[in-house]
Amino acid sequence: MTLIGCLLLGLLFAYVAYRKTSHLTPKLRWFLASLRALVVAVIAGLLCFPLVKNLSYQLEKPVIIIAQDNSLSIGHVHPAGFDQKKYEADLQQLSAQLSDKYDLKVYHFSDSVNKGFDFSNQGKLSNATALFNRLNDEYLNRNIGAVIMASDGIFNRGGSPLYDLNKLKAPVYTIALGDTIPKRDLRVVNVNHNNLVYLNNDFTIEVQVEAFESKGEQAKLKVFENGKVMAEHLIPVNSHAFSATIPVKLKANKIGLQKYTVQLVPMANEVSEKNNTQEVFIEVIDARQQVLIAAGGPHPDISVIKQALSANKNYDLKVVLGEELNALNLNDYGLLILYQLPDLQRTGAAFMGKLGQVNVPVWYIVGAQTDVNRFNALQKMVSINGASSNIQEAFPTVNTDFTAFDIDPAAAKIINDFDPLLAPFGKVVVNGPGFVALKQRIGKVKTDAAQLFFVNDNGRKSGYLIGEGLWRWKLSEAKDGLSNPVLHDLIAKTVQYLAVKDDKRKFKAAPSKNTFEENENVLINAVLYNDSYVAVNTPDVSLQLKNEAGKLYNFLFSRTGTTYQLDAGMLPAGNYTFTANTTLGDKKYQAQGAFYVNAMIAEYQQTIANHQLLHNMALQTNGKLYMPANLLKIQEDIEKNENVKTLSYEDLKYEALINFKWLFAMIILLLSLEWFFRKRNGEI
Repeated sequence: MTLIGCLLLGLLFAYVAYRKTSHLTPKLRWFLASLRALVVAVIAGLLCFPLVKNLSYQLEKPVIIIAQDNSLSIGHVHPAGFDQKKYEADLQQLSAQLSDKYDLKVYHFSDSVNKGFDFSNQGKLSNATALFNRLNDEYLNRNIGAVIMASDGIFNRGGSPLYDLNKLKAPVYTIALGDTIPKRDLRVVNVNHNNLVYLNNDFTIEVQVEAFESKGEQAKLKVFENGKVMAEHLIPVNSHAFSATIPVKLKANKIGLQKYTVQLVPMANEVSEKNNTQEVFIEVIDARQQVLIAAGGPHPDISVIKQALSANKNYDLKVVLGEELNALNLNDYGLLILYQLPDLQRTGAAFMGKLGQVNVPVWYIVGAQTDVNRFNALQKMVSINGASSNIQEAFPTVNTDFTAFDIDPAAAKIINDFDPLLAPFGKVVVNGPGFVALKQRIGKVKTDAAQLFFVNDNGRKSGYLIGEGLWRWKLSEAKDGLSNPVLHDLIAKTVQYLAVKDDKRKFKAAPSKNTFEENENVLINAVLYNDSYVAVNTPDVSLQLKNEAGKLYNFLFSRTGTTYQLDAGMLPAGNYTFTANTTLGDKKYQAQGAFYVNAMIAEYQQTIANHQLLHNMALQTNGKLYMPANLLKIQEDIEKNENVKTLSYEDLKYEALINFKWLFAMIILLLSLEWFFRKRNGEI
């Protein structure tokens, strides 16, 4: 109706314009009226129909994807009669035939997914899940006709691909490579170990071993530390499919990152010897702290502290009483525990005089025997004002805002029920910021007076316990029958907090981890501090990397934020050391470190192909399993699959008529023609 209205409007304009032009010839009048009617109808149409519908159809051929497993296991084990060259030629022929009719895409996958064929079989891992995730990302809502995957079914990263297949909504045709027949083989499956052990401590690693087709043999397990044999075990193999976990006890004899090689001595006719060995890297640290408990004389509290710390092998604990203190060298210790020193008897005057000359953390335990005036004069961070010979009972209350170390709610409840300590009567004043772990409760009144707290005097940590009677807390635990002594844990955490050394180096460089796999990039981080201990990254930082053979590699760090980072890329397996250098102002800084790049043997760990998994993948997606000799039949089966077909997509678009410039040209042309003939014949 609107279109008819536009035509009628054009006729109306033509009638009004040319009804009184009898002096024109009839042909000219009809011609000019037609021009006027047409141009008005077109203009009216543009106003009434600003958009025009454009309908088109697009054809999309099915996408056929060929995914070829390029991991090490594919080239490592072949079944009898397998012809590698024929397989490669057939797969490429299949690709050429399918590309004539379908939209063909080819990928190869291992620890990464890449386009095209690659038959080198050098991939360190096999991750089918990553393959299907990438296909799902790249071909979402596309017409995927089928996926053809050639693999041995040994996927050692990413988990089972069965959970990701349905995302593609396409049949999967699998080509079964590898051999499913067990062959004679020994292998180290896994080595369970701690990443960190302490110097001179014994530790245990658990070696999981497997043996196939070796019944009646004796396997020999050896463990090497940096090339030296540290342990040997004979393992009788009593079945054709044998597995066992062998505990191996070792001792940490050397500080630093140590390499331990676990090896099953190869037997004759093994299918692979590369899975007989695994290397693990364990960092050995010397965390032993020399801790001195100094006191004027015996006290049951000293036994409580000694019991709490003696269970920890990282503390070398020494108790010295009376005048024997004067002969000590305080620099030999990482922490001093002064029990009620300085005391009223002025024990160890020479010892007390040395305290101000060393920068060793101190834990002061103040009690009835403490000489408070000398205590106030000995250190400047804490003073007890108004103290007299009187003492008072002070119960502990855990400060919930304390964060220097963790006191969990269950432990806090127990501590709050402990018996009171005997503390000097007076106000405890902390001269500077302090971290209060326990506050004093006098009777039922909770106070803000600190009982156990810590201060930091220009980098020197000090701890304070105001009150004696830790043995009372010990009896409280015994009365409640606690299996995990809270008091021992509190003392241990206090000592650990005080004894740990802060790293105040101006320049630090360290790898992001101690051990890298040979298929991952080596990352090294560095940070540089100015004299105000603010991180800066203005100067360049260089690094020299050296491998076991002595070959040097030079790098330059990149800047990230206020720090530095170096991506050294993937490096061959082996031991590496590095030296980083930089200059800030007129000062040169250097940092050293080491790391290992571990050889990956995951592809040699399993030598028996998993064709059952490939069958399940095909069955789940209405595909089919093929042996390499029959892979050319895949094209025939795809062509028979009625679901693999070209799709037609209807593309409906609305376009603005204002974008059609030829309409404006036509309107101008019509108006120009009308104006020309009117002027030629004397019309205005």
